[in-house]
Amino acid sequence: MSEEKVVADTAPSRWTLPIVLVAQFITPMSIAGTGIALPQISTDLGANTTALQWVVNGFNAAFALGVLGWGAVSDRIGYRMTFAIGSTLFSLSSLISAASPSLLLLDCMRIIAGFGAAAVLTGASSMLSNAYEGNARGRAFALFGTINGLGLTLGPTISGILVSSFGWRGVFAVHGAILALVSLNTRFLPAASGAVQDPKETKAPLLDLSILKNREFLAMCLVPIAGSIGFVTMLTYLPSAFSGIKGIGPGRAGLIMLAMTIPVVVAPILVAKLIEKVSWITVGFVVYLSLICLIVGDLGLVLLTPEGSIGLVIAPMILLGLGFGLPIGLVDGHALEVVPPERTGTAAGVLNFFRVGSEALFVAGYAFILSVQIRHQLSGEAATNTAAGQPGHPDVYADAFGTSALILTVLVLLVTVSVVLVRRRSNSRSNG
Repeated sequence: MSEEKVVADTAPSRWTLPIVLVAQFITPMSIAGTGIALPQISTDLGANTTALQWVVNGFNAAFALGVLGWGAVSDRIGYRMTFAIGSTLFSLSSLISAASPSLLLLDCMRIIAGFGAAAVLTGASSMLSNAYEGNARGRAFALFGTINGLGLTLGPTISGILVSSFGWRGVFAVHGAILALVSLNTRFLPAASGAVQDPKETKAPLLDLSILKNREFLAMCLVPIAGSIGFVTMLTYLPSAFSGIKGIGPGRAGLIMLAMTIPVVVAPILVAKLIEKVSWITVGFVVYLSLICLIVGDLGLVLLTPEGSIGLVIAPMILLGLGFGLPIGLVDGHALEVVPPERTGTAAGVLNFFRVGSEALFVAGYAFILSVQIRHQLSGEAATNTAAGQPGHPDVYADAFGTSALILTVLVLLVTVSVVLVRRRSNSRSNG
């Protein structure tokens, strides 16, 4: 193959970013927004608690495990092919979900959708890393991060509109239709892939964690864990806290949550521009600033009490949004930049496994810790209702919430120390 042909196959077209970003918007929206459809699903298909939980948990579990496997696979079959397979699986399973007559079939399709979403995410980030260079790569990943943030933060709102307008089936139908269009247009994407391997060489294992020996890459993998602990848990459960402590309804709670979500949308683009124009603003500076924002933000949420003004937690919420939003995209771009080009698929899989796996783990862990504390003070239906965020025992909920916020603060602090130590060792080795 001629050099001109190689360049033509791997160079991005004007459709690369639109196609990738549309698909990437649907993925976090499917994570954050499906839960709002559960009440209607339970009415239509049955209220089996475990089966209902797997509509959400099945997708999340398959997504978390899938990104790890798809990373190494994509280095072998190509990033465009990985993206195409993922968007097709995601689309077909979503369309079947929309027509599902039972919870069992719906759960199965959600697992397949999560597996497909993992391929979409892995293929997308690897393609962007290989197709763009320099400032163009920074801008591409800034948009990538912004879209991820938009999908995550707007997912519940958009899904709520779809459920109200078309019923729960409309959520999955819209996801499937959009991803079908993406799948049909993957031919316009660059055919970037891992390096061609010599047949005499031993193939790398599909599950290859040796890439974590790269200290700078490992540090970048730890940053999303801090975001999962400090931001994603609160994004999920802070509206319930508003209800349980202050008696605030979902409509007003959604408006208050804008203080936490708007910074996630704005920050990635702002960071990309500042890094281009201000020499002293580096990846390390942004990472450390984001971690400090998460620590102070989580600590500030202890101000949410039955007696205190809701205005006291607005500043902490803004800090949490900045803490999560500042490194989005930047971390992905830098992490894939510090590994060999032929291993970007594996690197993307490992990075996203840290991200998605930690989100699933700590969101579930937070709910468990909060529930245990409430059950120490209440029992029976009162404990169940209070843990679900229903008004009635604001002091009990506030005590449990404050303790949980402090635990999150300590965990983010520990991750921060780990990032500093790992990067310091990385810099020492580089200078040595």
